[in-house]
Order: sequence, then C-alpha cells, then structure tokens
Amino acid sequence: MLAAGQVLPEWRVRAVNSAEHSENKIHDDAVAREYGFAGGLVPGVTIHACMVRPALDALGRDWLARGTFATRFLKPFYAGDEVIVRGSVVRADATGLELELQASNGEGTLCAVATAGLAAEPPSVPSIRDYPVAPLPARRPLVSHAVLEAIDILGTVEQGAREAAAEAPAFLSEIQDDHPLFRGEGAILHPGYLIRWANTILAANVQLAPWIHVSSEVQHFSAVSLGEGFAMRGRVVELFERKGHKFVTLDLLMVAAGRPALHCRHTAIYDVRKVAAL
Repeated sequence: MLAAGQVLPEWRVRAVNSAEHSENKIHDDAVAREYGFAGGLVPGVTIHACMVRPALDALGRDWLARGTFATRFLKPFYAGDEVIVRGSVVRADATGLELELQASNGEGTLCAVATAGLAAEPPSVPSIRDYPVAPLPARRPLVSHAVLEAIDILGTVEQGAREAAAEAPAFLSEIQDDHPLFRGEGAILHPGYLIRWANTILAANVQLAPWIHVSSEVQHFSAVSLGEGFAMRGRVVELFERKGHKFVTLDLLMVAAGRPALHCRHTAIYDVRKVAAL
C-alpha cells in the first residue's frame, strides 16, 4: 500500500540516441552543436519511456489502462549519459494516487520531470468521432506558422500488428526495460513506444527542420496488446513563441481496435533558435 511521502526505488539506465541518423537532425552531433548543444539530443520520447518504469512498478497494470503521465524536458540527455529516475508519492487518498518523478544525469543535473496519477474513478473517454481519420498530404509542406495554423485535421498515421510486434523488442532494448508485461505471451506495447507516434504524426504532416519534443501529457484508456494495430489521429491546437523558439501543441488520440487507447497533448519546438555566432 502506497503512502504519501513514500520514496520510490531508483531506476537507472544508460541513455541511447536511437535517432542519430533520423530525419530530425537535432539528434545529429554536428547539427545539434550549431544550436548550442554539446551533441545530438537523446529523443524526448526515449526519456519519457525510461521514466515510465517507476510509475508502473508503483501503480501496477491498472495505470496502463486508465492512469496519467505528464513529462516535461528541461535539459538534454546525450548518448551514454546515465539516466537516474527518482520519485515519491505525493498523494495517496480516497481520490487516488499521484507520484512525482525526476530524471537526472550522472552529474546530478535535473533534465526531466514527470507526474503520474491513478484516479479512483475511471477517466472520461473522448468520442472517436471527435478525432476523424484524415489522409496524409501527398507532399509535406515546409513547416511554418502559417502552414501549421492552416491545418484542420492532421493526416492519420498507423501501424499494423505485425509491424508493431517486429519493432517493439528493439524499443525495449533501447530503453532497457525488462518488465514482463512487455514480453512473452499476452505482451502489451510499452506506453513510450505508443507516444513515439505523437512525433510520427507531426513529422508525417509537415517537413520539419531540426526540432525538439518538450512535453507530453498523457491519459491512458486501454493498454494496447502486441497483437493489435493502432492509429494516431489529431489536430494542431496551439502555436506560440517563447525565448526565440517557436512551439506547436497537438491534441492527439490513439485508437486501437476501434477503441480509444490514449489521449496526448504533445508539445514540440518546431523552429529552434540558433545560438549567436561567436
């Protein structure tokens, strides 16, 4: 039984930059340095996934079916960095449970924070009709404020069960998660693997320059089994600028076997400010 103030066991993994050769060149060492970073950034969805394990261990399988998880990235992790996730219970009462999590590197720099919750009452499930399927653009337009503002419904991205089953083991190796729920007979897909598709839908609808995932607010409605396909649907809901960076927020719903699996409010910097030349 969890109690407020209880400290959770640490979770430690080694950061892997699986996107070094991806279309998003913020993960490439040389390009990332042009933006003032020490090297290619480890993807935010990778860190999101690494921070899942303490929440799952504390809250159990029910959390994957109806819990919440909100991550915010403060500083980058680089390939080879130790990712140290610490957490505690901040609320445990009749209304449910809430955890706070922090991810730091081996030097003690706080790089990401998260909250995880499991309410006593099941969440309200959105209507699939509010998130219609739409075709992807025949040719992706170059990203800009005007282009994003003009998008009504994002083109849908999806993955079949066979493809998910083929790719999921590599993702588990990347995040070094050996939880039995994600392996063997009756396995389910890791929630971090599902959130990776929040990035996919953005990149499939517009041609992006180097860009950075900065936060995700997730509500789970149903675990997705390894034997199911899924689709990510959504729309652009907010555009704003801060400290020279240009941001976009997406309102997304993942649908699996005709049911809502998760909702995500996903924010990224689509136009990253470059550092001034020395």
